[in-house]
Amino acid sequence: MKRILVKLIRYTLLTILALFITANAIILLSGRFYLYKGIANTYLVGRKGPSIYDKDIFYNDTIQHDDVTDEFVLHAAYNELKLSAEDRKFVEEYGTRALLVLRGDTLLYEEYWDTHDASTVSNSFSVAKTITASLVAIAIEEGYINSLDTRVSAFIPEFKDGGREKITIRHLMQMASGLDWHESGKNPFSDNAESYYGTDLYGQVTRQKLVSDPGKIFNYQSGNSQLLSFVLKKATGKSVSEYAEEKIWSKIGTSGNAFWNLDKEDGDEKAFCCFYSNARDYARLGLLFLNEGKYKDEQIIPKWFYEEMIQPAPIATKEGIENYKYGLHIWLYLGGEDPVYYCRGIKGQYLITIPSKNLLIVRMGTDRTGKVQIPEDKLNDPEYLEKNKYQVDQPSGLFRYLSLAESIEEQIKK
Repeated sequence: MKRILVKLIRYTLLTILALFITANAIILLSGRFYLYKGIANTYLVGRKGPSIYDKDIFYNDTIQHDDVTDEFVLHAAYNELKLSAEDRKFVEEYGTRALLVLRGDTLLYEEYWDTHDASTVSNSFSVAKTITASLVAIAIEEGYINSLDTRVSAFIPEFKDGGREKITIRHLMQMASGLDWHESGKNPFSDNAESYYGTDLYGQVTRQKLVSDPGKIFNYQSGNSQLLSFVLKKATGKSVSEYAEEKIWSKIGTSGNAFWNLDKEDGDEKAFCCFYSNARDYARLGLLFLNEGKYKDEQIIPKWFYEEMIQPAPIATKEGIENYKYGLHIWLYLGGEDPVYYCRGIKGQYLITIPSKNLLIVRMGTDRTGKVQIPEDKLNDPEYLEKNKYQVDQPSGLFRYLSLAESIEEQIKK
């Protein structure tokens, strides 16, 4: 028995050593040194991917809030409203950490889970994309950039050849650049993994090649958002964080500082993913979108941009149907009675606006449901595609949060 145990231990140790050597060889030969940081902050701490609490494993820029915080109005039934047993099971199953429902600036419902509370800052992931696009629109309004149809090469000299000179700011915002970025939230060899854990965002995104005509097909790519941030920096001469603080964060009554992860010390913001704040301040940001870019009497995000932003980009999808799901760096759901415009992150971060009802839903958490996909055997079925065209790529959880907000409203009416 003792010999068997010794052999088993020896075999286990040799296997671990072999895996270690193999992993190092792959990293060294491929030049993917970012994998060391990725492995150290995921697998070696018992996780499979990024966390919403990764702020301090990276360098950050701080986005200062104003001294004056605009407090929310609390509805008379605030803290008396209840989630149904079914809704509670759903939100907890997917690791919800913060859930807020507002009608205008009136807070109807607010709850936190685990150690997350009203002061906890967490990653918004791809909600950051919408912030980045809004900042570019402000820069256009201020005259730093001519228009959405300005070519990216006007600010990124590396894009003056290889067909990339055709790419415009609008193409980036539509997620239709035609570049070869490999989007994946799970593959450690993807462009996303390198951009999240790597240290050379500018080099990474400017090395992309054109593989299809810009402005034709929707292809969600975080690299498009990152390019927008470099356009913004070149145009304004300010960092993304500085511009966000000056033009948005200090103007909307936020209660705390926000943070933006950088690729290295004094480096570039990870504009595609890594904006951190607390849930109430995300709600203040959400109200900006709910109110067509306006805060009190000040138009923060240009009205013309907001109106264009929420229109489906006139491009096709990979399913071969017309795009109904995406505007200019914001998601759309147009299949219900009321249009829904929302920002979303890979772990189930949502700022959901329903303008016709003056409703805002904020959800921060650690997981999200899968997305609605068209079965392969239905891709050439016109009747099926017409019936389901608005559902394509929508997370099923979106509909649960919409239903949950409706339930909160019904309780108020009673």
